[in-house]
Amino acid sequence: MAERQVIVGSRIGLHARPAALFVKAAAEQPVKITIRKGDGPPVDARSILRVLALGARNGDIVVLEADGDGAVEALEAVAQVVAEDHDDPA
Repeated sequence: MAERQVIVGSRIGLHARPAALFVKAAAEQPVKITIRKGDGPPVDARSILRVLALGARNGDIVVLEADGDGAVEALEAVAQVVAEDHDDPA
């Protein structure tokens, strides 16, 4: 099992656009990825509704987990999406 902690980078948090980009990136990975906030239960990173329901805000730490071949690389790919500021107008 691989685990990665990431700080949410989007200024408005993991709302519609950043969440959609995250879910898309998670769905493209060869392993199932889960995401959780704090001590909450992990949710399927491929579910937009569950990711939005986390209510992750800018600066929150989320935990990504995956298991299987390519788990570390998969977490690195999706962690970059979470860490980026997708609210930047530039």
